[in-house]
Amino acid sequence: MKKYLLTLSLASALILPAASQEQWTLQQCIDYALTHNISLAQSALSVEQAQVDVYQAKGAMLPSLSFATNQSVSWRPWSQQYVNVADGTMTQSSSEVNYNGTYGLQAQWTIWNGGRNRQNVKRAETAVQQKELDTDASALNIEEQIARAYVQILYLAEAVKVNEQILQSTIAERDRAAEMVEVGTMARADLAQMEAQVSQGQYNVTSAQTQLASAKLNLKQLLQIVDQENFDVADPNISDDQVLTLLPSVADVYSIALEQRPEIASDRLGIELADMDISLAKRERYPTVSMSAGINSSNTSGSDFNFGKQLKTNLSNSAGLTVSVPIFDNRQSKSDLLKAKLSKLSSELSLANTQTELYSDIESIWLDATNAQQQYTYAVANVKSMQESYDLVSEQFNVGLKDIVALNTGRDNLTQAQQQLLQAKYTALLGQALLRFYQGQPIAL
Repeated sequence: MKKYLLTLSLASALILPAASQEQWTLQQCIDYALTHNISLAQSALSVEQAQVDVYQAKGAMLPSLSFATNQSVSWRPWSQQYVNVADGTMTQSSSEVNYNGTYGLQAQWTIWNGGRNRQNVKRAETAVQQKELDTDASALNIEEQIARAYVQILYLAEAVKVNEQILQSTIAERDRAAEMVEVGTMARADLAQMEAQVSQGQYNVTSAQTQLASAKLNLKQLLQIVDQENFDVADPNISDDQVLTLLPSVADVYSIALEQRPEIASDRLGIELADMDISLAKRERYPTVSMSAGINSSNTSGSDFNFGKQLKTNLSNSAGLTVSVPIFDNRQSKSDLLKAKLSKLSSELSLANTQTELYSDIESIWLDATNAQQQYTYAVANVKSMQESYDLVSEQFNVGLKDIVALNTGRDNLTQAQQQLLQAKYTALLGQALLRFYQGQPIAL
């Protein structure tokens, strides 16, 4: 299991600003999260707590030894004594204080209890393994969330650039339209429409920048970093060949994921734990054999012997063997057995559900990536065609051969084609990364 447990010094650093860093790569984001994520550290603590249960289960197999002492003082303020004298018996009253002390050393050892102690040790050790797997599963989930957030930022960053380019082009066209109005080759109504297009372009840029800022905030929250206003991610410079990388089949990814994903292994261990609980419930009906031994002594203030002499003369030793056979336990053992069997059925259903969800996730990712790759090929050609068409319309508009409607239509078509290209590109990249990730490879673009 990876070590996610935070030290005290590291935990205290969580409240401090993150180290200054201009651009974060995907791997740096993942490494930072695995080191600083609080929920992951809490999950790692549960592993340590489960390990304590192992020590406790092993300790139950050892003998116990205890020492006990009792010191008491009694006071009889009107104690009466009878004294024989020559002419009879005389009663004498006095205040009397007595002191008594007892001392005992006791040992207890369960020799055999149907093998429950050994089974408890195995169960505790298996529970530790399950907690470790749950922690690893949490780490993988965090990595996947970070990858999705990271790719979203890359997509929105390019969307901002596209909108800024369209805005610059629109401004240039507006300025050209203003010149045409001055020379009388364009109506002022058309110029007003161009002004509206510039305003719309500015709104689109601002909206895209807001979405980008929100995506960066989401990633910062996943990383749990604060006070880093200049947070940004590095651009991996993706080529067309990377976008169109051949995808593995769903069956291949799923077969590997079944063997490597920690959530599957955790559910399988859950079934093993249920089997152990069934075994423990059955062993409740077995006899218990235990051995005990003790050493005891006492002293009192009314004796003619000193303290050491009294301890010696009052010393007693004992040893015993106890066999306890359960006959009727108010259906406790039978109820425990039924609960354990039902728990196993629940664990089996949990495993089946996890396997189904895993296959569904992989299939969904593969389908999205496959469709995105197909759309990307067409989107590249479409952007090229729309760019050429828009350039031509823009040239014709500048010489008065096209009106404002044709220009706006060409610009809108180009913008839509560029957005479709970006969406297909980053959907394909994310799908490729996640499919490799589900095969046990490090997540990377």
